Amino acid sequence: MIKNITIAIDGPAGAGKSTVAKRLAKALSFEYVDTGAMYRALTLKILKMGLDPNDKFDVIDIMGNTAIDFRDNHIYLDNELVDEQIRNNIINQNVSYIAKIQEVRTGMVKLQRQLAETKSIIMDGRDIGSVVLPDADYKFFITASVDERAKRRYKELIEKGEADISYEKIRKEIELRDHLDSTREASPLIVSEGAIILDTTSKSVDECVEELILIIEGK
Repeated sequence: MIKNITIAIDGPAGAGKSTVAKRLAKALSFEYVDTGAMYRALTLKILKMGLDPNDKFDVIDIMGNTAIDFRDNHIYLDNELVDEQIRNNIINQNVSYIAKIQEVRTGMVKLQRQLAETKSIIMDGRDIGSVVLPDADYKFFITASVDERAKRRYKELIEKGEADISYEKIRKEIELRDHLDSTREASPLIVSEGAIILDTTSKSVDECVEELILIIEGK
């Protein structure tokens, strides 16, 4: 029997980990699981219902009646395709409040581990190497400077036609999210033991993917 391979990719917002993970999964013919999208999907539902993302009891209650699934590299919330909706800036501003709730993380981790048991996967997020898949075959921590991450996010939002944004506003949001992600009590963002750090600040996506493939192939 051929052993399934697990690759854990962590890193802060805007570092390029999802883009790199998707391209790497395609190159290796692995399944890609975007764990951050799972939290975004729940955040989307909470906001659509007009609830406070800081009210942990409402969030936990809603999560218990929410279905989140991946099909052909697309994410579905209660059987609705939400790839685009979960990338709106209002989700960026609120997802960390949802993600810091311990009961939410416990439920998500259970689902993520179940996904990893059935196939070779590349999974990215904030706590994959440290909590979700601590025994992953390969662990990577992808990062970039705050300035570079803000530039990337600002460009992405401008191209999507987002209004009422500025580079400085985006930069402050990223700094706040970094603080929330790294200081939360539940599964904070850290460089897990054995993880290889990749700084993408001055590298293209192709260069990053090639570097990771060389490491995985042992070259």
